[in-house]
Amino acid sequence: MMQTELTAEAIYKQEFKTALRGYSQEEVDQFLDVVIRDYEKMAKEIERLQKENDSLRREPAPVSEPAKPAQPVASNYDMLRRISNLEKAVFGKQVGPSE
Repeated sequence: MMQTELTAEAIYKQEFKTALRGYSQEEVDQFLDVVIRDYEKMAKEIERLQKENDSLRREPAPVSEPAKPAQPVASNYDMLRRISNLEKAVFGKQVGPSE
């Protein structure tokens, strides 16, 4: 698991020294409040995803059934019948040698 240097509480408790030409303390506090909220959301999401990941790793993988052929295998008789029907469709009813 990834360790971070900051926590939401550490950000909240951080104190800054004031200087003569420093930043507005109110603006910094407002910005840090937004950072804290985002940081807490991110930490919760990471925790949720880690739990989900752990539970998925514990579950056995679903067993898939072997693929079935789309159509049953045709027998030799079926193939001959199809060829005969195709010949009739292409050449007409004439099956024997032409005279």
